Amino acid sequence: MIIATLAFIGVFVSTYLTLYKLGYIGTLQCAVGSCETVNTSRWATFLGLPVAAWGLGFYVAAFALCLLGIAERNANSRGYSVAMAVLTGWGVVFSGWLTYLELFVINAICIWCVTSAVIVLLMFLVSLADLREHPAA
Repeated sequence: MIIATLAFIGVFVSTYLTLYKLGYIGTLQCAVGSCETVNTSRWATFLGLPVAAWGLGFYVAAFALCLLGIAERNANSRGYSVAMAVLTGWGVVFSGWLTYLELFVINAICIWCVTSAVIVLLMFLVSLADLREHPAA
């Protein structure tokens, strides 16, 4: 349930950033950093979609996987634990790349993006702990 809660929070963060990138929100509320600089950079789009939309898809997929994994018939399935570890591991790699871009290419930090990266990292750490509870047969 921890991963589901984190994914749910991530849905809100990524939805906010996606709505901004698509022009539905005029200004980002960013108390720390330069969110608009990051989100208007050429790096804020990946394969034709806003990076935040990819994040939204990630969080929705993780949330759905959590719901499937907590179903009674799947509660002891290692497969869901492995899938979550792989999904969130990929999320950590992608978030790490984006954080690198913020720090060394764009030279600006978006607190919402950092929040998302922390959420993904926490999801990954919890998924690893869950994976350890379901050892291979």
